[in-house]
Amino acid sequence: MQKIIPFLWFNNQAEEAMNFYRSIFKNSKVLNVSRWGDTGPGPKGSAMVASFELEGQKFLALNGGPEFKFTEAISLLVNCENQDEVDYLWEKLSEGGQPGRCGWLKDKFSLSWQIVPQVFWELASDKDPEKKKRVMQAMMQMTKFDIEKLKKAAAGM
Repeated sequence: MQKIIPFLWFNNQAEEAMNFYRSIFKNSKVLNVSRWGDTGPGPKGSAMVASFELEGQKFLALNGGPEFKFTEAISLLVNCENQDEVDYLWEKLSEGGQPGRCGWLKDKFSLSWQIVPQVFWELASDKDPEKKKRVMQAMMQMTKFDIEKLKKAAAGM
């Protein structure tokens, strides 16, 4: 049993969002969709709560109405193995959304994501304070992460 599960509140797009995320992440699956019956605020037969898994992480998505909106105060961070993965996820998740700075973006549902290459964490935690500073300065200039630029900054180029 997973102890902590992100619970995502949507107006009425929980099932659409689940299917969108599943189309992007290869290792994903629907766990369950509970639907509104005769009683409840949602149209009969529409999704009430959808549970799904992306890359081994479980999520719950609720069609809770327009009362609450996503903010950048919370985001989903995706550690990427290489530039191809960064590029793929950036393109897919930002489609219909809004790119941000430093690897952040909002998807078309306004959920915030951070698409970060694993090498960034390695470079940004280097023991050399000057190297770390150059990497952080390079990152602060980026929208989508660029691994080669990070490595060049680390090398002082």
